[in-house]
Amino acid sequence: MGLTAEQLKMGLDALAANEPAFAERLKSIGYPEPRIRARGYETLLRTIVGQQVSVHAANAVWGRLDAALGSAANPAALAAASDEVLRAAGLSRQKSGYARSLANHVVSGKLDLDALPADDEAAIAQLIDIKGIGRWSAEIYLLFAEGRGDIWPAGDLAVQIEVGRMLGMADRPSEKRTREVAEAWRPHRGAAAIFTWHSYGEAAKAKTSKVPL
Repeated sequence: MGLTAEQLKMGLDALAANEPAFAERLKSIGYPEPRIRARGYETLLRTIVGQQVSVHAANAVWGRLDAALGSAANPAALAAASDEVLRAAGLSRQKSGYARSLANHVVSGKLDLDALPADDEAAIAQLIDIKGIGRWSAEIYLLFAEGRGDIWPAGDLAVQIEVGRMLGMADRPSEKRTREVAEAWRPHRGAAAIFTWHSYGEAAKAKTSKVPL
């Protein structure tokens, strides 16, 4: 599971004690809610299904997969399914390939989602070996499903925007710069990431509320 509310509070309090920008923003918007997903195959498959489609569309595809396979959460059933079955459920040819890659990794034992390496980079390397799972998806999985406290998805646009905004940068920092500035935030970069999403959302709500009727 992901970082609990208690773990988030502890991490953010530690960050605020050393980084005035966090302390100021935390005082303004408060602590974020935990972002928790289940560990395992289903969460990763849902990530693939949900790529570049709305939540409603992804849920519809998932429902059809569940009906066609008996259980969408069964990797063996997906690995054995024909291309026609997967297409009828709503998966494109590309997504079918991604889903098969994940299912085959799990069924063959090449990927054990209950025993990923303790080293974050080694775990990311195993996950991105799956077609359709890039670094960002791997990082999000490790943060939300495994609660790894020092995961830092520096390639995320909202993370970059909020790091730049909180630190008073003139421009949105690059992924490289976003990684560099966060070195000082170890080992609480996971809490920092969740806080930047919280901050981004609060800033968006504040902006919307100022639009004249």
